[in-house]
Parts: sequence; structure tokens; C-alpha cells
Amino acid sequence: MSASETTTPIVEVNNIAPQVQYIGQQQTPIIVIDNFAGDITKLIDIAINDSQFSQDQGSYYPGQRTALPRQYIIDVINSVFQLIYDVYRIPTQLRLKPQQCVYSLIDKQPESLAPLQCLPHFDTPSPHYFAILHYLNDGPHGNTGFFRHNLSGYERITAENIDHYFAKAQPFLDDKKHTTPSYFVASDEHYSLYHQIEYRPNRLVIYPGNLLHSTLVNPQTDIDATPSSGRLTANIFINFQ
Repeated sequence: MSASETTTPIVEVNNIAPQVQYIGQQQTPIIVIDNFAGDITKLIDIAINDSQFSQDQGSYYPGQRTALPRQYIIDVINSVFQLIYDVYRIPTQLRLKPQQCVYSLIDKQPESLAPLQCLPHFDTPSPHYFAILHYLNDGPHGNTGFFRHNLSGYERITAENIDHYFAKAQPFLDDKKHTTPSYFVASDEHYSLYHQIEYRPNRLVIYPGNLLHSTLVNPQTDIDATPSSGRLTANIFINFQ
């Protein structure tokens, strides 16, 4: 049995003290938990020594991913699921279903980005889909930024506004096809960066997947496919259905 398949704890979750921050004009709650686990060394060691990273073909993530240890996923979800139900007022008849659970490393150079990778993104318009993001390696590494689309005013993309958003964003996307690719890391005339979550090792962040967001990539520190030195994160995506 590999370390990633073990049923023994990978991390010991601390007595967590969540901070709920209300961000943007919509005052969307996001949850930040510092010092989430007592020791994340084993979790990092599995990524370094017992994992095979490969390019993520299922999304526009600009890098490599590999499966997280099953026991870590169970322990994280068990420690935060009730908090998510409470903060986001999830209807009690809906049940949590993990969607994707991966280590992630950014490795794509700016000049090789596709146009859609050059602007803030959302994971899904589903109202009950959440990202659980655990920063792992020591920094400095890029923060997580949240953006507002200026022309429409949207901060969250929903089933009701997605068509309107794409119609308004298409001209900018068309322009991107004719400019030098780059990571989107600051406000411009199209999007406003209104909130950042600082990258801090062993910080866990939970936010709705329909928020427009982006990693604020620093090419000098973040584009690194080496698990021991890159911007290594654990990403658990969940949906309540």
C-alpha cells in the first residue's frame, strides 16, 4: 500500500479557528483557517516522493496535478463540512459530494497560455460548489485574487447571468487572442481585483467556485513543477447536490 492510500492520518487537524470574511460588493463569505493542521510535512512528502504529476487535461489549470491521499481528503472534509453548511446556509437536504481532489503545481510559462488562461475564471455556475484550497510549501508564492467584471458588475457567475457575462466578456477574450499571453494579476479596464487571500503555508481557504478568481502568479517563484519548491497546493472541490 502506498502512502497515498493509507488509512492512517496524513495530517492532524488542529482545533480550528475559522475567520469568515465578507468580500466584494456582494459580501460573499469566504472562510480562512490558519494553522489548519499540526504538521503538513507528511502531506508534502507524499507529493514529493510518492506521486506522479501530469498535465491537467480536464480544466484550464496551467499546470500539473495528481491525486491527493484519500485519508487526507476524508479528514479535511470531516473537519469543515458542517462549517460550510452553516456559513453558506446549504439546504439540509443536499449532500456533499467530492468532485476533484488533487495536488496542484503551476508550470506553464506565460507565453504558452491559452486566451482563457489569461483572464479571471470561475469553476462552475453551480450555487453550491466550493473550492477548499490548502497552501502547502513555504513561500513566497502568489496570492489568490478575486475579481469583478467591470462591464457587467458580476463577481459571481450563475446560471442566470452566465450568458450575459460571456457576451460582455467576449470582446476582451477576442483581444487576448492578438496580444502577448500573460497571467492576470492586477486590475485593468475589464476586471477589478477587489480582494486577495495571502499565500501562507498551512492556511486553508474555502470559497464558492462561481466567484471570479485567479492565482496572482509570480513567474519568478510560482512557475515550478518541482513539488518541493513550487507553489504546491492541495485542492478539494466539492458540490452539494
